[in-house]
Amino acid sequence: MKTILATICLAAFAISAPAQKFMTRTGKVTFFSSTPVENIEAYNNEAASAVDGATGDVMFIVPIKSFKFEKALMQEHFNENYMESDKFPKAEYKGKITNIGEVNLKKDGTYKALTKGKLTIHGVTRDISVPGTIVVKGDKAVINTKFNVAPADYGIKIPSIAASKIAQKIEVTVNSELSPK
Repeated sequence: MKTILATICLAAFAISAPAQKFMTRTGKVTFFSSTPVENIEAYNNEAASAVDGATGDVMFIVPIKSFKFEKALMQEHFNENYMESDKFPKAEYKGKITNIGEVNLKKDGTYKALTKGKLTIHGVTRDISVPGTIVVKGDKAVINTKFNVAPADYGIKIPSIAASKIAQKIEVTVNSELSPK
């Protein structure tokens, strides 16, 4: 189901824009929570993403159940107790590169990019700005960014028994290699 949804969204995105279109279904997203009690890290290699170099439109869809943890119990708690991934199966970011005039997806180079858009996690949507870089080399574009997300901002409740083990702000890192479409 998640693959069908991602494919439909990416196909719709592709139809709406001509050239300079880059996509992937294997984007990498990690998150890291650091506290004095415990560090928690998870990774996901199934993020679908698209960038339109002509309009600056950016989209990421991240299936929540695809996050992998070192410990199976952490993964179970993440999906069942915190993210409620059966009810909220994906996180999504839709935005625009605000400085698209400074980013040339047809020319090799490293470009600073700033996006503004809406991040939806756990059924809650918030406006955010995310700085990052786009590295263009050959026919590939690699998006790199790092930003923080506060679980409380997205209605994610952390039980008091686990509060000392989960950071109030979670570091999210995106590293996605996109190909032209």
